[in-house]
Amino acid sequence: QVHLVESGGGSVQAGGSLRLSCAASGLISSMQYMAWFRQAPGKEREGVAAVDSDGTTTYTDSVKGRFTISKDNAKDSLYLQMNRLKLEDTAIYYCAADMGGGSLSERLFGGYFAYWGQGTQVTVSS
Repeated sequence: QVHLVESGGGSVQAGGSLRLSCAASGLISSMQYMAWFRQAPGKEREGVAAVDSDGTTTYTDSVKGRFTISKDNAKDSLYLQMNRLKLEDTAIYYCAADMGGGSLSERLFGGYFAYWGQGTQVTVSS
């Protein structure tokens, strides 16, 4: 069983930065894909960024150039550096992991991940 715990959320003014972390435990070495999702109030959950075991990344268009996903295999950790935050980035952010298979983009934008964290709130204010 894979266990994921997010941290690093909080409140920040528009234009600011936050770095989210996801600590993973369990069968993490079997996870080929890891990702960040978010869900804003009244909206469906959306894929934000994903990374595979080779380091290939993919992002949703709205965060390209502002967010960077990275992982530290030695620490079994996933990160999301968020810069130039906007009001519309306000959401609960979730870490996710999957054993992989298929396209990383299809997995991200389809939400097809097997393991999920509990989420961390990010609030961007003006």
